[in-house]
Amino acid sequence: QVQLVESGGGLVQPGGSLRLSCAASGSIFSIYAMAWYRQALGNERELVAVITSGGRTNYADSVKGRFTISRDNAKKTVYLQMNSLKPEDTAVYYCNAGYMARNYWGQGTQVSVSS
Repeated sequence: QVQLVESGGGLVQPGGSLRLSCAASGSIFSIYAMAWYRQALGNERELVAVITSGGRTNYADSVKGRFTISRDNAKKTVYLQMNSLKPEDTAVYYCNAGYMARNYWGQGTQVSVSS
C-alpha cells in the first residue's frame, strides 16, 4: 500500500514557476514508476510526466522543455518543476505511483495560472 500527498500548488502569473511535491509513505518507493497527471475543468485526466524506477523520463508534448520531473528515493518524494507556466496549465495535478498491478493516486493539488 502506498499513500501519496501532493503539495506546492497555488496561483501564479503567466510565465511564472511552481514546484509540486508528492510525498509517499507505506511501501518501497524506489520500485514504483511515478507520474504526474492533470485534469482541467471539463476535461479528462491527462498524463503530464513520468519517471521510471530507473530514472528515465517522458513528457507530454504540451509541457516538454518547460516541466521537469525528478525523484528522490531517499526522501520518497517526486517533484514536478514547472516553468514558463501558461493559463492552459491550469488544472488539478495528481501524483500517481504504479508497479505491476498496483496503482495509487494522491488527492490532487490545484494549480491556477492567471494574471
